[in-house]
Order: sequence, then C-alpha cells, then structure tokens
Amino acid sequence: MTNMIQNAKDQAAALAMRAYQAAAADGTLPQAEVKTAPVEIPKDTANGDLTTTFALAASKQLRKSPRDIAQALLDHMDLEDTYFASAEIAGPGFLNFRFQDRWYRGVLEAVETEGDRYGTSGALKGQKIMVEFVSANPTGPMHMGNARGGVLGDTLAAVLAACGAEVSREFYVNDAGHQIDKFAHSIEARYLQLIRGEDAVPFPEDGYQGEDIRDLAKAYYAQNGDKLLSAPETERQETLARFGLSVNLPKMKSDLRRYKIEYDTWFLESTLHDSGAVAETVDRLTERGWTYEKDGALWLKTADILRENLRRAGKKEADIEKLDLKDDVLRRANGFYTYFAADIAYHRNKFETRGFDRVINIWGADHHGHVARLKGALDALGLNGSEKLDIVLMQLVKLLRDGELVKMSKRTGKAISLSDLLDEVPVDAARWFFNAKPDTQMDFDLGLAVREDSENPIYYVEYAHARICSLLRTLAEEGAAVPPQREVDMALLAGETERALMKQIAQFCEEIRLAARDYDPSHINRCLQELAGCFHRFYNACRIKGEEPKVQAARLKLADSARVVLKNGLRLIGVDAPEKM
Repeated sequence: MTNMIQNAKDQAAALAMRAYQAAAADGTLPQAEVKTAPVEIPKDTANGDLTTTFALAASKQLRKSPRDIAQALLDHMDLEDTYFASAEIAGPGFLNFRFQDRWYRGVLEAVETEGDRYGTSGALKGQKIMVEFVSANPTGPMHMGNARGGVLGDTLAAVLAACGAEVSREFYVNDAGHQIDKFAHSIEARYLQLIRGEDAVPFPEDGYQGEDIRDLAKAYYAQNGDKLLSAPETERQETLARFGLSVNLPKMKSDLRRYKIEYDTWFLESTLHDSGAVAETVDRLTERGWTYEKDGALWLKTADILRENLRRAGKKEADIEKLDLKDDVLRRANGFYTYFAADIAYHRNKFETRGFDRVINIWGADHHGHVARLKGALDALGLNGSEKLDIVLMQLVKLLRDGELVKMSKRTGKAISLSDLLDEVPVDAARWFFNAKPDTQMDFDLGLAVREDSENPIYYVEYAHARICSLLRTLAEEGAAVPPQREVDMALLAGETERALMKQIAQFCEEIRLAARDYDPSHINRCLQELAGCFHRFYNACRIKGEEPKVQAARLKLADSARVVLKNGLRLIGVDAPEKM
C-alpha cells in the first residue's frame, strides 16, 4: 500500500545523495564516504514539510561548514518530476523541502485507490505473531486492568495485521494450580455453610471473599442440593471447581465479546499438565544442565542464566554482582509443578509446537520481575526468548468521577468490574480511552467518557466522521457527487487548512507503522484526534456547499478522503464510525 510520507522521505534522501555525488564529481565538494542522513518532519512545518541533516552529518568528513555543504547540494539538485516544489537552507545547515501539488495529488489518489485498505502495508508479511492478553484468573470478575489490557492487546493485534502479519489473539486460562485449588476450597466452604450454617464451617484464611463465590455456591446448591455433602473431599472440590469454571468462563467470554474482543484461541493451562508438556519441558531443562535439587524440590538455575545473558549484552561484571538474582522452583517437594514451570511449557508450546515467529504478551506492570526470568528460561531451552518474546507492561488505571477517585460501582456497591464499567460507559468510549500509551498510568474520567462535546476526544472524532457523512448526503440530494481524483484541480486545494488536512491524511499510514514498531496502538488515537481537528478547521475555513462547482468538487473530494481515513482508523481500534449523531 502507499505511504506518501515514507515515499517523500525516501525521495528527499535520494535527492540529497545525488546532489552530493554531482557536487563531488565536479569538485565543488570533496569525495568521501558519506552516509545517507535521515529525513524527518520538522517540529515547525513553517520551515518546510520535510528536513534533512545531511549537510550537518557530512560536515566533519568533508571538512566544510554545514551551510556551505547545503548550498552546494542546492546548486546541484534537480527537483523536476519530484514531490517537491522547492528546497531551502535553514539554521546551521538544515535542508528543508516543501511539497508540491504532485505529492498532495498522490495522497488523495492513494485513498481513492485503496479505500478501506488505506493505511495497511506488507511490512510484516510472512510473520506469524501471537498476541496474548487479558488472561485473567477465571476465579472472579474481570477488573480495570483487564479492561485496559483487553483493548491494548486487541488493537495491537489489529495494527500488526494491518502491517501484513498473520496474527492470532490468545487468552491463557489458568485452570490449574494454586489459584484453582484456592477457588475450589472457597466455593466448598460457602457450599457447606449453606447446608450446615456459617458458624459451623470455617472459611479458608486465604480464600476468595467475594460475593461471586457465594453466588456460585448458591447456584450449585440450587441445581444439585446437598448431594456433595457425603462425597470425598477431593471429589467435592474438583466438582465445585469445574462448576465454578463452567459459569465464570462463559461470563468472561460474553463480557469480552460485549467489549468487541474475540479470541482465536482460549488455551487451557490444564492441557499442558494433562499432556505431560510441563514435565517434558522441565526434563529438557534438566538434560541441558540448568536444574538442580535442593530440599526435595527441583530448581532452575535462573541466576546463572540471567548472568550469562547480561554478560552477552555487555553488562559489567561488577554491576551484575550487585543484582539480587535468584533461582526459581520448578517442581515442589510434594511433586507438584509451579506456575513458572507451566508458563515456560506454555511459551515453549507457542514457539516450538505452534511455530510463532514472535510472541507478544500484554502484562500488568506488577509482572516486571517475571520478564527476564521467563525470557531466560526460554533461552536455556534454545528457543531465543530474549529476541522472540516481547512483553508490553501496562501501568495502573485510576477511575475518576468529577475528579474524585472511584472504587465502587454505583449499581452493585462492589469493586468495579469490566461488566460494571460497560453498564456505565459506552463500549466505544471505553475502548478509546483504554487505548492509551501502555507505559503510563492513566486516569479514566467516567464523566468525560459520556460527554457529548469537543472535550470528549472520541465524540470529537466520531462527530467529524458523522459531519462529513451528513455533508455528502446533503450534496447528493442536490445532485453533487464526490468526483474521481483525476477530475480534481489540485490548485484549488492550496489553502493552509486544506494542505494541513492532506498531510494528516498521509500521516495515518506512518502512524500505523509506528504503532506496530513501538507496540503502542495509541498512535492511532492521536492521529485520529489530530485528523478530526484538521477536518473541523478546514470545514470552518473553506465553504463547500454553494461554492463554484470546481471548488465544491475539489473540497468535497478532500472531505470524503478524510472520511475514509477516519473510518479506517476507528475500525482499527474497534470503534464505530457513525454516519449520524
């Protein structure tokens, strides 16, 4: 697909290099091994549309002042049949370029030709990537961290797919181990309390105290009565845990579906134990010499693995010794494998069994200590976890209403769950606000999310799309249709707000590339917000309806191009593009 920003950057870099070669050939500049310098968009576009530091970067090698080099480049530069109307020197030796009509025409042609594919690319074609996100414990309702992780993972997956990757969305269900054991004991206690009375049955000190556990016990009792009362304890606990999961997992799926998230795979941790994959993975680590026994347990030499990785990365020995590196238990003295052992087996399954080229996990910031350990364990297995596993750590969410911290749901009086949030805030607003930069703590303002004015960014962006749709309907009723690009006179779109809007339309392709590169889908939000702003400013400055036919047609084409990009961007983050508001 067409990225006119990147095309122009490549052309500007090539022009600067060709101009240097021409200047060196006639002796104006000395011959030297000069590298192509990056071309960027200047902070102040009044100085130009693109700028290169070629002259500054080459100054030392050429032993000339940057401005003298820049002048020589200008004297030997031919802009005919390029995207640029002019080039000029600025500051200490920057070389700035200004777009001409040909480039702006290319932007609108790309939107017209590519339509709903505009912004996509083949940059990641051939890569098989898994994004694992949310993976909440199935022992209770999903919370705000899950709400944030859900939209970040889902949107990142969409961005990677837009760049050509084969993407799979996955939810890892922790249906084995200590948490499920605690879940079973908690439901069992509430079930027995229903039959014998609360005072007659102690509740586990570390049990789950939520009302949802009581509800599960009541639901099982309503269906089955006291038939588990005389059953062996192990059987009773297994039955109640299975029942709890049979209720909780469908609820999680329906809540996430309501949140517009559909997974390709729900992967059960229990399958790793049942298939022997955990035991086999631990045995392989042992065969490679990375385990030892102590106090009846089997340990992973995590500290040695991490030291070796740090040395390879060039870390100084004195700095490594200052780190508090510790080993990890893989199999407890009682013979049970730890969650860490299962996690290693799970990621081995991702790479070795299912063949993913890259795996991205969206985790809460409290998991930061687990990152290097897991990557190191995969390195010890020969799976190159340091390179192929990427972890996106997201910070906490604070819910606010009128500036006050909110912890409880108005409806239930309990801690706010994802379901409670979606009862109070439109799904599109939740998805927009949670698609924020993952490494920053975010404040989610419940009041702002439901406002219908320009202060609410999602309303502002959706309104821009609806406004264009309304314009198109009105003019269609008068017989005016959006013209094909070949009939548009670009000289009629030479105003400041028109050019700014076209540049922002072009920037959309670049922001998708950056979102995929940085694992930060909030690039799309910022781009759409700026695009909406550019459109509103254009619409207010440039009359469309009632203008002279050629002017009306050109401006209508520009407005419709903005509509296409707004719709594509909103779709990418899982948000509707309304045609009426």
